[in-house]
Amino acid sequence: MARSSPPSSPRSFPRSLSCLAAPLCTAAAAVLAVLVLVGWDPLLDLDAHVTTELHRTAVAEPGFTRLNRVLTDWVWDPWTMRTVLLLAVVWLVLRGARRPALWLSAAAIAGTVLQQVLKALFDRDRPRWSDPVDSASFAALPSGHAMTAALTCGLLLWLAHLRQAGRPVRLAVVWMGAVSVAGVGFTRVYLGVHWPTDVVVGWLLGFAVAAAAAALWSGRGARPSRPERHGPEGSSSW
Repeated sequence: MARSSPPSSPRSFPRSLSCLAAPLCTAAAAVLAVLVLVGWDPLLDLDAHVTTELHRTAVAEPGFTRLNRVLTDWVWDPWTMRTVLLLAVVWLVLRGARRPALWLSAAAIAGTVLQQVLKALFDRDRPRWSDPVDSASFAALPSGHAMTAALTCGLLLWLAHLRQAGRPVRLAVVWMGAVSVAGVGFTRVYLGVHWPTDVVVGWLLGFAVAAAAAALWSGRGARPSRPERHGPEGSSSW
């Protein structure tokens, strides 16, 4: 009987997915940004319509608006997300996994630098209201909240895969990540401090950086290193 082919490595599918996701997300973000910068009317009209309708609701529903401000300013604030990543880095260092910790830190820093450079480059105005319910500084495109949330959740999903976490942990990361990414995007538009395209471009760029980090790790950074902690058979999951 012919031998069956050996099962594929648990990292092969995520690597192929990340290699595909990084350029696709980057290209989609670039197209949207260009359409905004050249002033493509259908997209700008959609931005204005969605933002205006949500702002009317925000003004009429102060209780729900306060909840959204708490979520955007505390639960899903970029500094909250960065703190989560910092805790993950500390956890990795304590377990002796310094290379993944450095890789995670480098990806987070790269995402933050890219975000600020693009904000300065695009310099898009935020929505302006005679009756604002919230305020924000810096340029609008891309949304820093949306990009940081997408980058953080993407990196945590990569880390869960790299650590070979169990299915419950992976599902928790996926669901909490999805809620956080979608939720923070909604709060930014609902509170009238971003256009929808700012949020979508932020999502795409955050996922692109996370996918690029995962792809580069799989391609060049996954050489065997000193074991972090021996498992039942004396092997390490790093």
